[in-house]
Amino acid sequence: MFPHSRREFLPFLRQHWRSLLLVLLGVLIPFGLFTHLTYEVFREGGFWWDQGVLDWYAQRRTPALTWAAETLATLGGVMVLPFVTALLAWLLARAGGRAHGWFLVSGVAGATLLNVAAKVVFQRPRPDELLAVLSEPGFSFPSGHAMANAAFGFALTLVFWRSRAGWPVAVLGLLWALAVGASRNYLGVHYPSDVLAGFTASVAWVTGLYVVMARRWPQLRGSPAGPRDTR
Repeated sequence: MFPHSRREFLPFLRQHWRSLLLVLLGVLIPFGLFTHLTYEVFREGGFWWDQGVLDWYAQRRTPALTWAAETLATLGGVMVLPFVTALLAWLLARAGGRAHGWFLVSGVAGATLLNVAAKVVFQRPRPDELLAVLSEPGFSFPSGHAMANAAFGFALTLVFWRSRAGWPVAVLGLLWALAVGASRNYLGVHYPSDVLAGFTASVAWVTGLYVVMARRWPQLRGSPAGPRDTR
């Protein structure tokens, strides 16, 4: 059973501090990449392909595509994704995969917190609002939608990887993350480098988290439905 008390959590910290260090390093490496990107963005005018990609999307906007992108923004945003994540975690727990459910919640929540911290540090302005479909507050780098939804899709992939649904979930998770990321560029509210940085950080975070939690709860490496569904 996933821990709910200090009595279980503190021994976990003492036993797995090396794995926690791996998580830290796994997140710091892409943040080192962020530092390089920040230098490029603020000192040398950014990547030439950033604005080029945004212009390419802007030239191909249609009412139907704009509706689809706005729908993705809503479904992958703070008004929907946290509740979907919590519901799936509850369903996983009901099916016997309590550790899987907590892993999913921790993956998405941790990616969201990392995104908030990164935006405060880098403070990259959003693209020109005159070319954007939406006007959104806050900073641009990295993309919060990209980070949260990449963490969601990748965490779900790891949750179901050893089950019979492993490959279908992996494909759907990848397509979902890519669709949400592309929608942020289509709407003109994020640069492509914002989305790529968000993907990189989320993969590092979720991978590290999985390493830590699977050491403590080995059942995380199997199917949420138990041995009968583990391949």
